[in-house]
Amino acid sequence: MKDPAPADFYAQLVRELQAHAYRYYVLDDPTVSDAEYDRLYQQLVELEKAHPELVSADSPTRRVGDRPRDGFVKITRPIKMLSLDNTYSAAEVADFHKRVVAGLPDSQVPQFCVEPKLDGASVELVYEDGRLVQATTRGDGEVGEDITDNIRTVRGLPVRIDAKGRLTLRGEVVIYRADLERINKQRESEGEEPFANPRNAAAGSLRLLDPRIVAARPLRVLLYQLVEGASMVSRHSEALAHIASLGLPTHRRHKVCSSSAEILEAISAIDQARAGYPFETDGAVIKVDAFAQQQILGETAKFPRWAVAFKFAAEQAETTVRNIVVQVGRTGALTPVADLDPVLLAGTTVSRASLHNFDIVAGLDVRVGDRVVIQKAGEIIPQVVSVRVGARTGQEVAFRMPEACPVCATPAVRTEGQAAIRCPNRSCPGQLKAALHHFARRFAMDIDHLGPAVIEALVDRKLVRDVVDLYSLSVEQVAALPRLGTKSAENLIKEIEASCERPLERLICAVGIPQVGQVAARQLAEAAVTLDVLLSWSPEQVREQVGRIHGFGPTMVEEVVKFLQDGAQRAQLEKLRARGVGRPQPLPKTSAQGPLSGKSFCVTGVLSRKREDVHTMIRDAGGAVHDKIKKGTTYLVAGDKVGKSKTDDARKHGVQVISEEALYSLIGLAGTGK
Repeated sequence: MKDPAPADFYAQLVRELQAHAYRYYVLDDPTVSDAEYDRLYQQLVELEKAHPELVSADSPTRRVGDRPRDGFVKITRPIKMLSLDNTYSAAEVADFHKRVVAGLPDSQVPQFCVEPKLDGASVELVYEDGRLVQATTRGDGEVGEDITDNIRTVRGLPVRIDAKGRLTLRGEVVIYRADLERINKQRESEGEEPFANPRNAAAGSLRLLDPRIVAARPLRVLLYQLVEGASMVSRHSEALAHIASLGLPTHRRHKVCSSSAEILEAISAIDQARAGYPFETDGAVIKVDAFAQQQILGETAKFPRWAVAFKFAAEQAETTVRNIVVQVGRTGALTPVADLDPVLLAGTTVSRASLHNFDIVAGLDVRVGDRVVIQKAGEIIPQVVSVRVGARTGQEVAFRMPEACPVCATPAVRTEGQAAIRCPNRSCPGQLKAALHHFARRFAMDIDHLGPAVIEALVDRKLVRDVVDLYSLSVEQVAALPRLGTKSAENLIKEIEASCERPLERLICAVGIPQVGQVAARQLAEAAVTLDVLLSWSPEQVREQVGRIHGFGPTMVEEVVKFLQDGAQRAQLEKLRARGVGRPQPLPKTSAQGPLSGKSFCVTGVLSRKREDVHTMIRDAGGAVHDKIKKGTTYLVAGDKVGKSKTDDARKHGVQVISEEALYSLIGLAGTGK
């Protein structure tokens, strides 16, 4: 039999690989092994090398990404992405049902579509005559960033579909739990920080400027909304079915309900099943199913009246304490940490949980061998919340408070009135490792590639004895570290050199003056402008200059005085200055006039934008920003997953709590659309 022509064989091979990708990424039901898929893929690569004229835009080989780009273009979308109002109880769901019924003509009975609330990064996709032409981030709801090149690298998303005209879809970019575990193990082995959760990993990946790096991340897109196009469907549930019929990925987990009781049953079913979902979900979304009824109900300035989100309580898991170890922080604080039997919690496998301090250990009476309940504070930091005392066998071992630092063996001390027990040895390697980790963090000097494994090796080999030594490292020294080669070493040295350009506020934050966080560091940098000026101030000048800064109380001022007069800290700052670290403060001071003039803000929780960007927007609009709630703070801006202590503190000081969207309304901007 005659072999098919190259063009025919090429088209057949592309179709076959696309079909396999659809079954693997969309249906989660592969019909060939990974090895067989790789064999077919390699055939395609070789065929395209031999016949470059055959290469099509939708070839699976085009998913690897092109060259890096300089930045992201802003795109204004014609139909704004709105937020969803949140509900937390059966009573609030019933209230939503009543509002919908009351908002419709008497003759109309609504139905509702209930589906998982995906926990990833929201995107909007546009297809023109079946071809993917644009992808944008959520942004502020109205304006997003063009990430088309990055979205094209997502293997489970077709770049061509069988559809005519314009089709606009919205969905969530996610990373499956199993994929996150794999990528985090790889990052840790390369000395990189692991991703805290799937949402952070997905959102961070989307905004990388190099699509080739994005292509290496196991991203998936799950589509959940038809915005425009496909006029033959009249209901949201029909739209989900239509999206799936086009070969596009959806969550495939929705239910149509008629009553509030049925809605609650559907929510409960999602809650019970979510641990088995491959993706992360933090709630359920309830939508009026009929598009015509959605139009009648309309929207407020922030939310659609036809949809709400039901947020689940913080996920908990039960496991066993195998050991209690003590970690040393950058200030010398000794923190007990529970080593656990690994357990899946809120999308990641947890094997350690903080016990905060020894008073909490004593209060919980946590013992080695105990069965304990853990949850994630703010969905990020695992912590032990209770002990199953009734499950004890008598073999459990009580934890004893250490008398000496576990790293350097210096006798530990406890200051009266404080919960923390500290190592007083400022040359302790444990403190140095923690200080280096803090120094390199994104909000400080932002030194990528300087992860825990690299820090451990640098300190253990005595290549780094303080943060200043980072700026003396050579490529050869770093390349000799375990699991690092010349390329990784070059990348780290470039990052360290680039950190010299960070403004003074970043350096102040990085060196860790007690009680001086990101906001206060910026205020202090604005007052001093240069490191030379900061170091030239006498204690009296510090009290005079810093004492004028809004939000700096007497205790904070004295901490700055003490830090600048401390011989070791001062010597370190002077050596950093000699290395050219800590550029003069370039940021403008708070605008004197604006819609927020005379108002002050504390910002907390998970936001739709970077915290620093929100702070800048407030200052540009004339407002002031505080690190903590204090007397005189006007508003607490609360994002998602805010701790109860913050809102209690706001009530105590008479501070009004507002949402992120309400802040943007005060400024005069569109809402976030989350």
